[in-house]
Amino acid sequence: MNISLAEIAKITNGKIKQEVKQDILITHISTLEDARKGGLSFLHLAKYHPAIYKTKASAVLVEEEFKAEKKINAILIHVKDVYTSLIKLLEMYDHNVHKKGIEEPVFIGRDVKLSEGIYLGAFSYISTHAQIGKNIKIYPNCFIGEGVSIGDNTVLYAGVKIYHNCRIGRNCIIHSGAVIGSDGFGQLPQADGSYKKIPQIGKVIIHDDVEIGANTTIDRATMEATIIQKGVKLDNQIQVAHNVEIGENTVIASQSGVSGSTKLGKRVLVGGQVGFAGHLEIADGNQFGAKSGIPASIKEKDGKWFGTPVMPVHDTLRLYAIFKKMPGLYQKIHQQEKILEELKKHLKK
Repeated sequence: MNISLAEIAKITNGKIKQEVKQDILITHISTLEDARKGGLSFLHLAKYHPAIYKTKASAVLVEEEFKAEKKINAILIHVKDVYTSLIKLLEMYDHNVHKKGIEEPVFIGRDVKLSEGIYLGAFSYISTHAQIGKNIKIYPNCFIGEGVSIGDNTVLYAGVKIYHNCRIGRNCIIHSGAVIGSDGFGQLPQADGSYKKIPQIGKVIIHDDVEIGANTTIDRATMEATIIQKGVKLDNQIQVAHNVEIGENTVIASQSGVSGSTKLGKRVLVGGQVGFAGHLEIADGNQFGAKSGIPASIKEKDGKWFGTPVMPVHDTLRLYAIFKKMPGLYQKIHQQEKILEELKKHLKK
């Protein structure tokens, strides 16, 4: 990385209020604590304010209204939003966006449509009738099933598996080990206690601008489609069962699970290790704290929920406050019972 202060200011629409040489080169981006000479850092939270006075960075991105309380050795670049500006700079130096070409060996089946700008990593397998859009990056050891379609500018990292007939939108990111379109968990109990597999003949449809974390699994529908709407962000190690629908711009953290035929609305926020029972409907804008369990549908919008089973977050926190007092209350009750027993004995005399 070699970029001048002037270029950084232009890219971020920032302002350098100090009188300095605009051609000073920046060679790396790092945190305030780890930065060294030639580095660009950033101040995005108030708790890191002390670090800006000690940093060895040559320049620091700060908010427009930031005012130093004492001398800072670094050059300050004032921007409207620090994180947005940082993302612009990081995107410039993401080496993954520049990969192109087809490595060897790969397998490409018949009637496969490959568009321009593709990167296809070694040992990948593209099945018959697959359609691969423009500027797609498919890293080594990926499997693309028969009839799969993938939209422009999507990235599949190493080891992604996409089963037959699934559809992936544009500008998606699917991280290593993710499995899209595996069979839903459909098993019919038999009279003898065994189970008969229910064929899963549907598919998965993933819309544009979706990101799916490493080792996340999204099952195909029994019939029709499991649907991930535009802008959804799924963390690592999430299970999405058959016939689920996840609404636009919903975000789900690691190790959560959504059972079959449940529908999450738009802008739902889900903490880690949350579990949804099957056949539920969750209204738009609801938020769920980590390790919550949701056994029933939630019709009202924009609620905040926590606990197992979930309750409004303030109710759950009040209950937890009471739980902390339970041992002491038990001791008091136990002592009162002893006193009552002594009184009973005394009265009998």
